Amino acid sequence: MGLKYKYLKLRGRIIEKFGSQGKFAEAIRLSENSVSKKLTGNSGFSQEDIEKWSYLLEISKEEYGLYFFA
Repeated sequence: MGLKYKYLKLRGRIIEKFGSQGKFAEAIRLSENSVSKKLTGNSGFSQEDIEKWSYLLEISKEEYGLYFFA
């Protein structure tokens, strides 16, 4: 069984910047269900996802580990 990340800090950043997961999903052009699957660990993040999400959430490359691998 693989490591399952919790993404608590990432969820907090989404709410801080967009007010809701739904509004973030619209901004990132994904369904809310797709965003939810990524945040629950049921769907993985590609490098492209990490870069796109980080751009919108104003997360620096140095902070990737704090948000995507914790």
